[in-house]
Amino acid sequence: MPTHTGFFGRLGLGAHRGRWWILALTGLFTAFSVVWGLGVFSDVSESGFEDPGSESSQAMGVLQDELGHSDIDIIAVYRSDEMRVDNPTFAQAVQRIADDLPEDLVADYDVYLDEGLEDIERGILVSEDMHATYIPITLTGQTHEERLHQFEAAAEALESGPLESHLGGPIAVEHELSETAESDIIRAELITLPLLLLLLVLIFGGLVAGLVPLAVGGLAILGSLTVLRALTSVTDVSVFAINVATLLGLGLAIDYGLFMVSRFREELNRGRAVPDAVRRTVDTAGRTVAFSGVIVGIAFAGLLFFPQPILKSIGFGGIAVVALDLIAALVFLPALMSVVGRRVDRLKLPLPRRTVTGAIDENAGAWAKLARAVMRGPAVSLVAVGCVLVAFTSGLASTELGSTDQRYLPADASSRIGTESMGDDFPAGQVGRLHVAVVGDSTGEQLDEYVERLDALPGAVRTELARTGEGVAHVEVVYQGATDDPGTKDLVRDVRAEPGPEGSQETLVGGAAPMQLDNLDAIVEQAPKTVGFIIGSTLLLLFLAFGSIVLPIKAVLMGALSLGASLGVVIWGFQEGHFAGLLGFEAVGTVDPTYLVLIMIVSFGLAMDYELFLLSRVREEYLRSGDNTRSVALGLQRTGQIITSAALLLGVVLVAMGTSGLLFLKIIGIGLALAVLVDATLVRAIMVPATMRLLGDWNWWLPRPLRWVHDRIGISEGGEDEEEPPSVTSESERREKVPAGV
Repeated sequence: MPTHTGFFGRLGLGAHRGRWWILALTGLFTAFSVVWGLGVFSDVSESGFEDPGSESSQAMGVLQDELGHSDIDIIAVYRSDEMRVDNPTFAQAVQRIADDLPEDLVADYDVYLDEGLEDIERGILVSEDMHATYIPITLTGQTHEERLHQFEAAAEALESGPLESHLGGPIAVEHELSETAESDIIRAELITLPLLLLLLVLIFGGLVAGLVPLAVGGLAILGSLTVLRALTSVTDVSVFAINVATLLGLGLAIDYGLFMVSRFREELNRGRAVPDAVRRTVDTAGRTVAFSGVIVGIAFAGLLFFPQPILKSIGFGGIAVVALDLIAALVFLPALMSVVGRRVDRLKLPLPRRTVTGAIDENAGAWAKLARAVMRGPAVSLVAVGCVLVAFTSGLASTELGSTDQRYLPADASSRIGTESMGDDFPAGQVGRLHVAVVGDSTGEQLDEYVERLDALPGAVRTELARTGEGVAHVEVVYQGATDDPGTKDLVRDVRAEPGPEGSQETLVGGAAPMQLDNLDAIVEQAPKTVGFIIGSTLLLLFLAFGSIVLPIKAVLMGALSLGASLGVVIWGFQEGHFAGLLGFEAVGTVDPTYLVLIMIVSFGLAMDYELFLLSRVREEYLRSGDNTRSVALGLQRTGQIITSAALLLGVVLVAMGTSGLLFLKIIGIGLALAVLVDATLVRAIMVPATMRLLGDWNWWLPRPLRWVHDRIGISEGGEDEEEPPSVTSESERREKVPAGV
């Protein structure tokens, strides 16, 4: 047993001694999660893409509060290939639908059969081939969330037996996005769990060892849903946050389980008793897992700087899920390993060798060959991989930012068909609207003059004074084209730049296109704060972990290069459409910056995750031997297979997310999977070891004042073991080997 034990060693011993209590409490928590946590889907929000403090949100809020909601929420499209709209059967079916619309759900609608319509208005509601019509519908809900909840009841009232029908419009699209996301997460988890079990069994070479990390993953899923449901009582949680947080939580939990179980088996193979092996595992691998979880949690915390509710809720959910993963890995898993003990190697498979544990032969195996190759030619390895990553990063130069709409749904989605039919079948009705809230006491003549000025702007098809009230007027500017077309963006800017009418206090411009511009502005404004917070926190934690200022800076630079390469491939594959044939989607030509931000922040956290796995083992070897080159090579050999296995397991989870029918989940899942692949192979396996070989003992350099700080507040390894006596020289003495005056 150790002569003295640090915090993590004591935590491991405590988990061993209280193992039965911990497992019993875990069982109770699991039962509670099944009963209560699975109800989270009824409490989550279906919206959250807009910035609530933006001008566009303020404009729609003013119009809603003062004049009531009047925008079109649902577009009900009815078609018959056999009958024209003037056929009595067709007309009767449409009229019956209109007559039966419930007044408590529908505030306003138009139907081509209304006698009061002018010919132009009637023509807009009928398709060019005369075989289809649409009913624009405004719902009664006072808030966007209320109107989303009204959709299902409204959809039932809009069903038509003899006619083919599709419901499009903003509410229909948003509802189908959330419904598809909810079903896809269940399908993804059903796909991933059997695959993960198979891979874990192959990686460990046995069924029992493979089941232990999977138990942590299963606990993470249930616990994640429970935590997210608890969060719904204090903040809005987007349904999309469930997809990202739970699947990432599953992947990280299994990664941590893999790392811990690998070290546990290694300690058992050294002849340690089970209690001592558990203690040593938590003291070494557990410490690394704890730092990793904190860094990933910090990455998620970076999302809290952005005002969009969807990003905030993913941030809160991610922090909560990572905290749960840490508790599972540092408390539940040691207790489970204590009970399983040496039976962890039971039910072995007849494989030629175990892949991630056992004694390391410095001269045998693929990782030994790679380590020797990198150590022999570090400069060549560094330059070669660096050129590849820079080439990947160049894809960012063609980035075109857009917004999430019906194009992010599958081609056969009902709401996409209904929405896009407005351009295909009803070209006169395929228009967008800017909603201008004029606040003040402008007269009718002043408002008319303002309308004329807006109507003369390039891109404005029609401008009209839609409604007036006490101190507020509603002006609509109609345009043709998608919300992310360059011409539409220019029109928004022109309308905002146009002076308001005389007598007005302010003019606020809202609508889908202004909301997209406002979201982009908010992301650009908050990005420097987010990047500064994440980088600063990461540098501090890595300094506390490794007692060096060179390694943290190197880690951040490598992470940034890996991130740029991954995002460049995302732009090339999704925006440009090179992945379309393989993944089954239609390229939009733009990418929503919300997803780029999410990939950027989460992938940086994952990159630091693997950095810690590698550097912790290198540092352990360096403290034992003082030989930097040998320590880097051995660290790569001991962790290379574990890191690539962890990346494979996490990649399976992320690719399962990428199989969703929703384009944005494809972007997030495949984008993060690419980031994990690039980082775990090119960066961690080649660039990091090559850089550390070139830097030599300078890796561990620390100025004397910071050395004094680290000796007092740094978080170092647990106590030394009797079986592994401390090195002749201390860590501080090793730093003295670095040339003076640096």
